[in-house]
Amino acid sequence: MDTTTEKPNRIHHGRNVKRFREMLGLKQEALALELGEEWNQKRVSLLEAKETIESEILSLVAKALKVPEEAIKNFDEQAAVTYFNTFNDNSFSNSNGTFHANYCTFNPIDKLVEVYEENKKLYEQLLASEREKNDLLKGK
Repeated sequence: MDTTTEKPNRIHHGRNVKRFREMLGLKQEALALELGEEWNQKRVSLLEAKETIESEILSLVAKALKVPEEAIKNFDEQAAVTYFNTFNDNSFSNSNGTFHANYCTFNPIDKLVEVYEENKKLYEQLLASEREKNDLLKGK
């Protein structure tokens, strides 16, 4: 018999308001100013603690944050983290779970040698140019 009860994954509106506010770089006082005269930092703090926010207030907050109301209602932080973790995990492995490397279409050591040789030629050209300058200054 399974005794674990799964708590439904409920979306916390207040926490989502806080996340969006923080992403926008706003302090609670700034959001309170955007919301109107009857709002203050304490009221915004209490709002961010509420699991469910009334529709009228949620609409007002969404306008103040300039985000869609649905974004606040439906944003699930755990789902977003899971999505990105799954994306990252799959990008580094194939269906068997083994490492999948990206292969170069060139030999990096060959490229390094090419750069070294090019650098050597440029140095020789610079040295020859300096010798010419010295010869001209000496009057040869």
